[in-house]
This record gives sequence, C-alpha cells and structure tokens, in this order.
Amino acid sequence: MARILVIEDDSSMREMLKELLERKGYEVATADNGAKGVSMYMEDPADLIITDMIMPVKSGAHVILDIKKHYPKVKIIAISGYWDRTVEEYLEVAEILNARYTFKKPFSLEELLRAVKELIGNT
Repeated sequence: MARILVIEDDSSMREMLKELLERKGYEVATADNGAKGVSMYMEDPADLIITDMIMPVKSGAHVILDIKKHYPKVKIIAISGYWDRTVEEYLEVAEILNARYTFKKPFSLEELLRAVKELIGNT
C-alpha cells in the first residue's frame, strides 16, 4: 500500500486530505507543522509528501530543502492558500525546489487525486 505524508497546519484541511486519500486506499500519516513532518519522514519515509508552504515552526520550502538533502528523488506536492498575491510566489519557490505539482487553495480534489495517482499510482 502506498504511503503519503500530509504536512498541513490547518486541522480541517489536514483531516479532509487524510480522509480523502484513505478512502482511495492510501495509507496516510499527518503532521501539523513542518518540523514534525521532516522528523516523521526521516524516521519512516513515505512514497509521497503533500506539504503546505506556509506553516509555523518550519515552512514548506524548508521542509522540501531538508528532505531533498537526504532523499533527492522524493515526490512532493506543494499546496498553499495564503490569501494575497504572494501565494503564487510561494508555489513558484516549491517548483524551483522541484515539487512535482503545486496547487493553490482552494483546489480541485479531482486534480489532486490525479496528481497523486500519476506520482505513486493506485493501490
């Protein structure tokens, strides 16, 4: 079974993603901040990371940098919903850091699921 780590500080978004992905047959672990997410990944790497870009303790950019330093081929989807025009800048940073997909909140769940399926397949 493919494993996904969701790193998201917003509890309702985190739980919605967890429930959605579990219904599709994925095993899902969650972290409520970037530092916890990096620690969890280093202890037990997942097949895919979905990370928010703007979080307390450690930003999504730092999550991507820290994990890619040790696991350069990690597959990452970055999401962000910061409500001003800089959201695109945060997602551009994720792309520069080689996140495979980026999504601006609110995003289409169907598009997210297509990206997940492309990156790690169906279970």
